[in-house]
Amino acid sequence: MRRITHITLGLLVVASSLVSTPTAGADPEAGKLAELSGVVEDGATTTLKSGPAAVRVSFPKPGAVRVQLAPDGQFTDPAGNKIVLPTKDTPVVPARTDKGDYWALSTTDLTLRAYKSPLRFALYDRADAKEIWAETAPLSWTKDTTTQSLGRGPSEQFFGGGEQNGRFSHRDQTIKIFADHNWNDGGAPNSQPFYLSSKGYGVLRNTFAPGSYSFTDPARTTHQERRFDAIYVVGDGPKGVISAYTALVGRPFLPPIYGLEMGDSDCYLHNANRGERRTLDALAIADGYVQNQMPNGWMLVNDGYGCGYENLQQVGEGLRKREMQLGLWTEDGLPHQAEEVKAGVRVRKLDVAWVGPGYQFALDGCDSAHRGIEENSDARGFVWTPVSWAGAQRCAVLWSGDQSGSYDYIRWQIPTYAGSTMSGIAYNTGDVDGIFDGSPQTYTRDLQWKAFLPTIMSMDGWAPKDKQPWRYGEPYTSINRKYLQLKERLLPYTYSYSVEANRTGVGQVRPLALEYPNDPATWGDQARYEFLSGKDFLVAPVYNDADVRNGIYLPEGTWIDYWTGRSWTGPTTVDGYRAPLDTLPLFVRAGAVVPMWPEGTQSWRTRDKSVLDLDIYPKGEGSFTLTEDDGVTRGYQRGEQATQNFTVRASESGPVEVTIGASSGSYHGKPDVRRYQLSVHKGSSPTAVDTSNGPLPQRTSRDDLDRAANGWWFDPNDRGGVVHVKTDPIAAVGSQSVILR
Repeated sequence: MRRITHITLGLLVVASSLVSTPTAGADPEAGKLAELSGVVEDGATTTLKSGPAAVRVSFPKPGAVRVQLAPDGQFTDPAGNKIVLPTKDTPVVPARTDKGDYWALSTTDLTLRAYKSPLRFALYDRADAKEIWAETAPLSWTKDTTTQSLGRGPSEQFFGGGEQNGRFSHRDQTIKIFADHNWNDGGAPNSQPFYLSSKGYGVLRNTFAPGSYSFTDPARTTHQERRFDAIYVVGDGPKGVISAYTALVGRPFLPPIYGLEMGDSDCYLHNANRGERRTLDALAIADGYVQNQMPNGWMLVNDGYGCGYENLQQVGEGLRKREMQLGLWTEDGLPHQAEEVKAGVRVRKLDVAWVGPGYQFALDGCDSAHRGIEENSDARGFVWTPVSWAGAQRCAVLWSGDQSGSYDYIRWQIPTYAGSTMSGIAYNTGDVDGIFDGSPQTYTRDLQWKAFLPTIMSMDGWAPKDKQPWRYGEPYTSINRKYLQLKERLLPYTYSYSVEANRTGVGQVRPLALEYPNDPATWGDQARYEFLSGKDFLVAPVYNDADVRNGIYLPEGTWIDYWTGRSWTGPTTVDGYRAPLDTLPLFVRAGAVVPMWPEGTQSWRTRDKSVLDLDIYPKGEGSFTLTEDDGVTRGYQRGEQATQNFTVRASESGPVEVTIGASSGSYHGKPDVRRYQLSVHKGSSPTAVDTSNGPLPQRTSRDDLDRAANGWWFDPNDRGGVVHVKTDPIAAVGSQSVILR
């Protein structure tokens, strides 16, 4: 039913002549909303009129409200369904109540206030009692811009904006919302028109127009178009806001398992910087990874810039024999995508030369490349892009562009990738040691912390020499191998977080403010150069030529040095942390249960499926939910996936109990039975280790335990004292408790 309400203020009937009049010498097309002159109710849509201008309000979900402004009363929607994906959800019809000074438009989750004189907006909770945000001035416009001004709380923090190089927290800052092709500190090549506030809301400007957001007081957000279109979402803390936002633009895609391994990229045909190479020469590089025992999941064999390819199917077959997948780079579109995918291409990298200035061009290219892999194979789309827009997380890894290897490069990348998670970007990364310059030391330092990012690659073609992780010789080769093998072993942990991102929008790489939003020390510079990899790992990279790391902030809880077993109680700041070149400052949250593949794993294909390691840090209660599937097909979309819960309970002086839960669900290749190897960081030897099937025997050494069918052994020299436990094989449908007394 369509209902029109005329607004009366006292004895004065509001007419369109009350719209604000530009002052002399001002832009004649500039203006702002004035008094509310009419309300039109049309099903789920409410149109508010102010002179010739009109504002349309709708609620795509109970926790989301869309506000559109047309200064001339004629609404347009140039973004269509490109950014916000179509949905089968029925728009919410709000309760509309005239409260005197304002109209209240309410759902079960929120209330939008539309004040009458002048027409301006404020968002409140569903009870219309608690302010979430409020405009300090009406929406305004010029010939080619629109601006919103919101009041800023005394301690309100702002995050998001997509990839903002060198930054994750934006209070008192102005950020660019446009593809500036600046790959370095201060750039915003993968920016997104979205931000979230610590007050529990997020804003998507539903537009492809460039913008600028100033988080001063008031916070002013402007885009270069004479229309306004914003969707406001609310959620339970920053995770809830990220989830609500990605529910609109698309959740992060779920990568194939090989996409979470190291990648390698170069040009193997007509490489001006390396001399003539043939595409089949890529196989010799692949052999280098195998021979050096460095896990690698995929290779891009051309760079797109004058470097084509030949013998594609033969190269793909050769890479797969070496446990790797074939990928191609492109600079000029995807004209041969169908046949390339059918020939074995499973990875695609886009570039700036054909995705235009970004915005819709980049988003269309991203969607097309991702879709092309899936439409022509049973594989999952796996795409990298250096230019994007809101929604790109649904189809690609966001790659930060062409950089030079240096300590400064390491420094500013840390907040960049952690901050991107606040915009629902689960996969944001840069080349190991850049594509230019670099050194043995910066390569090693860069690789060791990037081992805790889900997606990484090394790129050649422009640097003075090839940049594979063994090229600099010892001691660098051994250190790089150590971290690549650790990354490989952690894939069960990483993959489970990838599934979480696909379900909730929240990625693995996190600023501390995401997990500890009520701790002011996590909001800004004090925690700027560290991040969480999941909830359980705190990573504080070394970003200068030093072997000591200062200023490591540890939030509340107990944190354990991954390498030594030393513990700290947070909140505290650690100075003087000894970090020689082979040591990444790395801490584990007490209570963590970390699933790992067994030592020696070189590839997801060749891993021993009959064994799973659990790295356990007992304190209080902790748990981890492992998610597994075939890792490569889209069977998970049909429910072909399994979850398994692991818990640990420990008191200060009592026993430690670990529960290995049953695996629920099925998928192709799921093992029916497997053995569990526990590393319990207890610090002291138990008197006995019991299971729900009976006691385990104590062994005399680690070698004795390795040879035995089951048992336990305490190593006092392993990271402060670790109890190693080997169970008997346990059926997937069964569960078992392990008690260290």
